[in-house]
Amino acid sequence: MAVSPQEVREFLMARDADFQRLAQEHSQYETQLDRLSHQTYLNSEDLLLEIELKKRKLRVKDEMEILVARRRREFDNR
Repeated sequence: MAVSPQEVREFLMARDADFQRLAQEHSQYETQLDRLSHQTYLNSEDLLLEIELKKRKLRVKDEMEILVARRRREFDNR
């Protein structure tokens, strides 16, 4: 029986310290980006920070998806 990606994410959030750490990082980057988006004016440093945060957030999401895909294959092979 196939397991959905969402079910795998929930499993990893409950049991995998690496996934939990990545999810926390992703959330922190999202919070920082949200703060920047509410500023009236972004100077050049803010714009560079925004770009860097988006890259970091995407890198973390990619790492999380790799963990999800790996665990999903493990579940499907049972």
